[in-house]
Amino acid sequence: MKTKTTLFDGVLIAVLTVAACIMLLPYLWMVLSSLKSNMEIISATPTLLPEQPSFAGYETVFREAPFWRWLANSAVTSVLVTAATLFTSALAGYIFAKYEFPGKKVLFVLVLGTMMIPFQVIMIPTYLIVSKLGLINHLAAVILPNLVSSYGVFLAKQFIEDIPKDLMEAARIDGAGELKVMWRIITPLIMPMLSALGIFTFMASWNNYLWPLIVLNDTDNMTVPLALVFFNGAHTVNYNVVMSAAVLITVPVIIVFLIFQKQFIKGLTMTGMK
Repeated sequence: MKTKTTLFDGVLIAVLTVAACIMLLPYLWMVLSSLKSNMEIISATPTLLPEQPSFAGYETVFREAPFWRWLANSAVTSVLVTAATLFTSALAGYIFAKYEFPGKKVLFVLVLGTMMIPFQVIMIPTYLIVSKLGLINHLAAVILPNLVSSYGVFLAKQFIEDIPKDLMEAARIDGAGELKVMWRIITPLIMPMLSALGIFTFMASWNNYLWPLIVLNDTDNMTVPLALVFFNGAHTVNYNVVMSAAVLITVPVIIVFLIFQKQFIKGLTMTGMK
């Protein structure tokens, strides 16, 4: 029995390793293409490895565009959206999980219903609201519509429901208020879930392309995903420059994942536990 288990584990690891390598191929191709010249990329006989590696694409990215400014804009919007989403999700999830009030189930169903509406459906109403607030071409136009996540509220509620009420009652007997109970008791227990939600939210905000493209017109206010459009000419595409910008865009997301990967994995493994 032990031999069969060991053999199964070995086959499983081999299959997962091959699958991981296959999924990494597009990223490897992107990195290698960023080191090629544009003519080499569009050549009739392309090669995987660059014949004459060059960092000309990266130099163009930093020389012809305010790329550091775009990185700062993306960092500010992504961090604020992530922090606000974690706060609102934890707070709303705590209320839905541990409080009883009229219309609770109906309200929660409405919150879940918003997850089924494509962004393209609410894009025009959201734009009109942002325009009435005078936030067009301002980073606040990217931040404000994303301060609350219905998925985050749902995820937080499911986790907080499993926390025994005895812990909160003991804290209340000791004189803790509701905010203190939330901060000292609930938050540490749902930290794995918050880490996983934070990574998902940060990645979605960092890679958000359509909405910033609509509401941001000034070059100085652009975010990094819009750089892929900035370096595309009207008649030609500088593939090496676009690939260089794409590589630079993915670096912060990889760093964030590596920092929080332990909590992220723990959060995923706890989703099926009671």
